[in-house]
Amino acid sequence: MLKYLFKRIMSLIPVVIIISVLLFGLVKTMPGDPVYALMPPEINDPADYERIYAEIKTSLGLDKSLAEQYVLWIGRTLSGDLGQSTLFSRPVVDVIKTPMKNTVLLNIVSTLLSFIISIIVGIKSAVKRGKLYDKSWQVFSLVGMSLPTMLISILLIYVFSIKLGWFPIGGMPSVPDDGSLGYYAVFSRYLVLPIVTLTIGSFASTIRYVRNAMIDVLNSDYIRTARAKGLSEKVVIYSHAFRNALIPVVTVVAGSLAGIFGGASITEKIFSFNGIGTVLINSVTNRDYYLILALNLFYAVLSLVSNVIMDICYALVDPRVKLD
Repeated sequence: MLKYLFKRIMSLIPVVIIISVLLFGLVKTMPGDPVYALMPPEINDPADYERIYAEIKTSLGLDKSLAEQYVLWIGRTLSGDLGQSTLFSRPVVDVIKTPMKNTVLLNIVSTLLSFIISIIVGIKSAVKRGKLYDKSWQVFSLVGMSLPTMLISILLIYVFSIKLGWFPIGGMPSVPDDGSLGYYAVFSRYLVLPIVTLTIGSFASTIRYVRNAMIDVLNSDYIRTARAKGLSEKVVIYSHAFRNALIPVVTVVAGSLAGIFGGASITEKIFSFNGIGTVLINSVTNRDYYLILALNLFYAVLSLVSNVIMDICYALVDPRVKLD
């Protein structure tokens, strides 16, 4: 396993380098000049303005060639310096620290909920294939997959925030984050609707994978043999069929990790949730180059890592698969 991980990590390095070059080149083609965003607004003298402009440009390395700028940026990135955000006038690391924590929490909870619900409902739907329970969840699955995230968010806000008043419409807690239970109790109320939105969109499709995988396994010869031996239906389903049915499901869930974070961007923006998605959208609309580079590189690396996780999960679920 360790040998395999080492080989995979080493194979990712050239891919990350190529992606970083492409990202850097694309961002550099965007219109605008980041230096102007960092210029002090109170400067009126043209000579002082030009001098300070040149100083800021030099400090950012923008007076160098494109190749030198890339080497300078990637070197700083590897050392943990992601640059200065022109939108927030703070280091990019400080800007994304809290939103990153919020987004990771949001996506981990919604993914776990989606996975658990999908397994429970999918197995029961496969066992009750063609019956009312199965047909009802198939309809729900189709509706959930068809509805865009934006519409699901608006419906939840209208019902649970405007009509019932159970949860806030959006935003973040006004109380300071002091790490107390009181803060997290307030913060959890702001998490509920975004989590439900992401969970609905995710498990609506995952249910179908679980159901179809279970139906295929339940029709296998070894399942018929297990039943012929007199094993109880519960043992047949959960001890024999369930693990094999997990193979395609785990592959899909692990492989969609990057997509889940991408989908959270829309949800975060609608709920005004302080997450990476909201920061990314704001950085693009305000041409915050270093912030755009950092966040897109994060999504690219996340996508590559999710492929490694998918292979590992596949091997853990299916003993026939050997990692070498």
